[in-house]
Amino acid sequence: MSSDSDPSEDPRLAEIIDFLGGSDESAVEDPLSLADQLCFSLSVASRRVAHSYRPVLEPLGLTLPQYLVMLALWDTNPRTVKDLSEQLMQDSATLSPLLKRLEARGYLTRERDPHNERALAVTLTEEGARLQDGAQAVQPEMMRRLRLSPQQVRLLNCGMQRLIDNTQDAESA
Repeated sequence: MSSDSDPSEDPRLAEIIDFLGGSDESAVEDPLSLADQLCFSLSVASRRVAHSYRPVLEPLGLTLPQYLVMLALWDTNPRTVKDLSEQLMQDSATLSPLLKRLEARGYLTRERDPHNERALAVTLTEEGARLQDGAQAVQPEMMRRLRLSPQQVRLLNCGMQRLIDNTQDAESA
């Protein structure tokens, strides 16, 4: 589905609206009401969800941003800093300190790519790869803590991805 198509044409919309307990006919009552601001809801939810991850990630010795880096590396290893930066939607100035801390803990190495001296290759170490076993329990535990079913997580991710796509389109317009 293209980002400029009518959102009501999205076949998942009814499922998402039903999950959220709303109606696609409802409109914002007061455009200046804090409760009606998407940015407010997203900001509060983001802080609370991130805070909820802390005790779950603590046994792994990872922060949430470090966990996201490790997820990307467990998915594809090795990869360049540029590739990680694009997937995580983080600039290299934000990503570099995370990689440096993970390297200091022995989870990854950063080396110049022999095929491209300007590129920095990031590779998991054996210790970083072993950490994946302990991370298997993170998502199920978070779903339990947040009282969300796999379907609800999928629908929330679908809605969030739509926001990500639409904001990328808006930035490039």
